[in-house]
Amino acid sequence: MTRIGVNLLWLVPGEVGGSEEYTVGLLGALADAEFDDLEVILYVNRRFAEVHRDLCARFTTVVAPISGTSRPLRVLAESTWLARRTRRDRVAAVHHAGGTMPILRTVPGLVTLHDLQPITDPAQFGPIKRRYIAAVAPRSLRAARRVVCLSAFVAGDAVAVAGVDPTRIALVPSGVDPAVRVPAPEQQQAALAALGLVDRRFIVYPAITYPHKNHRTLVAAFARLLGTDRRDQPMLVLTGGVGPAEEALAAEIARLGLGDSVRRPGRVPAEVLDILYRHATLMAFPSTYEGFGLPLLEAMVRGCPVVASAVGGLVEVGGDAVDALDPLDVAGWAAALGRMLDDEDHRTGAIRRGLEQSGRFRWSGSATALAATYRSVIAPSAS
Repeated sequence: MTRIGVNLLWLVPGEVGGSEEYTVGLLGALADAEFDDLEVILYVNRRFAEVHRDLCARFTTVVAPISGTSRPLRVLAESTWLARRTRRDRVAAVHHAGGTMPILRTVPGLVTLHDLQPITDPAQFGPIKRRYIAAVAPRSLRAARRVVCLSAFVAGDAVAVAGVDPTRIALVPSGVDPAVRVPAPEQQQAALAALGLVDRRFIVYPAITYPHKNHRTLVAAFARLLGTDRRDQPMLVLTGGVGPAEEALAAEIARLGLGDSVRRPGRVPAEVLDILYRHATLMAFPSTYEGFGLPLLEAMVRGCPVVASAVGGLVEVGGDAVDALDPLDVAGWAAALGRMLDDEDHRTGAIRRGLEQSGRFRWSGSATALAATYRSVIAPSAS
């Protein structure tokens, strides 16, 4: 049996957005698959070990003496503690799942590239992160035995921006499994009642308030849908944590007089988001940049139709199942939202296409692709 280490020192729960969902979901599927020829060891920070106890219990897990919240300490730990520990544990390779590899390594490495947005769309990031990613990411990607990409869009950036050899790229898309466990009716009603959504039509958008998530276009388009009597008008539900665009979004909601029509519950538990998907009239996803777009799959597999931006990985994930449009076209968004709200035949067709499209993405297939990538790294012919 061959040992593969997975570097998760970078993964601070609640702070890395979709990267956390992808990584945790993929590792869970890897544990479910029980590949007899591979032993996976997780190297995690203290906060990850506390939040994801169930996942850690399914693997041999080694907890580093850091919380993960300090990037300098994490980078130092990767080049010292992790380098020593992986050599001691006799792993054949280390999978650095956060997009970069430490300078000092004692075993071969592979890297998951979620995106190169800090390089291709630098205006969305502060100067420290831009410079760090620009200096470290391309070097890490070129040095990796394999680069794991979630989409062909990201793989294209790896080649064009970072100079990665295309033969070293492995596509391991995110997955979504059928939502077998349906929340109890009373649980669903309680969640909806807490947000004032019982017997109300509503649009949901799950995203941290980062600038590129483009909440302002959605809010502006939503405002165009509302009449003077809002008792029977749709609601807008914005879930997700607080990001750099939080204050600007709150100001825009207030300026447009939407306070009574917008719900802001913040980051919600997975079971509550599940309920929102099931009851929403649609999910809107107006982001200006996405390497993949897991929320599209999460919505579609639960029968929630989607209106999304025609950008990046969203095009691959949504296919012809979503209504896709320019993320900055407020009038277009207003029209697309209105059509999904008012045209029942169109909405029914979008639900059917969404279920078909989401069926093409399964975690079991992603786990199989990752295991094959691990084997290719440790094979004698691997370069």
